[in-house]
Amino acid sequence: MTPEQPISAQDALAALMIAVSASDSDIRTAELVKINNAINNLPVFAGYDVDHLPRMSEMVFDLLEQEDGLEALFGLIRGALPEKLNETAYALSCDVAAADGAIAGAEARMLEEIRYELDIDRLHAAAIERGAGARHMTL
Repeated sequence: MTPEQPISAQDALAALMIAVSASDSDIRTAELVKINNAINNLPVFAGYDVDHLPRMSEMVFDLLEQEDGLEALFGLIRGALPEKLNETAYALSCDVAAADGAIAGAEARMLEEIRYELDIDRLHAAAIERGAGARHMTL
């Protein structure tokens, strides 16, 4: 991390997943497992230094406690994330939100904010959301 770019694109993706999990003030085990699985298995995280994860978590928690912290977090994420990864970021966010079986309340509002901040087309967002719901369906 440098002053010019305080976080990497991979850090931004991780921070966004952490923020979604923390958005309802109840970080569930299923959400943490989803975040770890994404980081350990997805090509976008190839070569990612998992030692950054505690620092990203602390940064997100600190920002979410501040009055304009969410705005600051999105500023960091937009600054670090290439536009081509915006839908990837939204898909990862949806997967974390859906990991515990339901997207509602604060998590739904957070996803709406992410859609807006990352300029995700509504139709694309609906498809991503539907896919996340389908992947996390239970019997």
